[in-house]
Amino acid sequence: MTLRTATLGWIGLIVILAGCSKKEETQAKIPFSDNFDRTELGENYSGDPGWRIKDGQVFSAGTSNRAVWLKASLPDNAVIEFDTRSESPAGDIKFEIYADGKNHESGYILIFGGWNNTISCIARKDEHGADRQELKERGLVKIGQTHRVKVIRQDKVIKWYIDGKLILDYFDSEPLRGPGNDRLGFNNWQSHVYFDNLSIREAGDSDK
Repeated sequence: MTLRTATLGWIGLIVILAGCSKKEETQAKIPFSDNFDRTELGENYSGDPGWRIKDGQVFSAGTSNRAVWLKASLPDNAVIEFDTRSESPAGDIKFEIYADGKNHESGYILIFGGWNNTISCIARKDEHGADRQELKERGLVKIGQTHRVKVIRQDKVIKWYIDGKLILDYFDSEPLRGPGNDRLGFNNWQSHVYFDNLSIREAGDSDK
């Protein structure tokens, strides 16, 4: 075997391995749904080990903003729905969309009943940022009550519904999208929170 042949062989192997790694990054396909009726999160998810399945739901007792991420690429325009509840007085139900699938505050952060159940917000890459859209209303998250979340992202606008009611919208002149900004994550600071019955599909004209 010549040096040139060996070099080409190694290059080919690296290309193959790189291709495999790329395929492993995205597993689930859109449209996607999950009712979590099992004992393990499964191969479609990655993230902090503090997240687990409890009573057929995704559960965390506090992971200090280390999320569990769905291994699927969100379409540029998407409808995301799920059930959620908090068993803590602080409320603080948090999730992230159009993030990088690894890091907190890498996309849009949506917080329902944050800051001791006093503020809900949509923020872009900084949940404490001055440009966040917020709703100051105490006690929106009811302990033990399951809330239905629906988020519609169409072009430059995010609309966020809780139990069928629009609570916030967010306009972004330079919307986050594409590789590096296409992941969904459930997140948590120190509350006992549950997520269930997740569904994701591409948004259409009827969703405007």
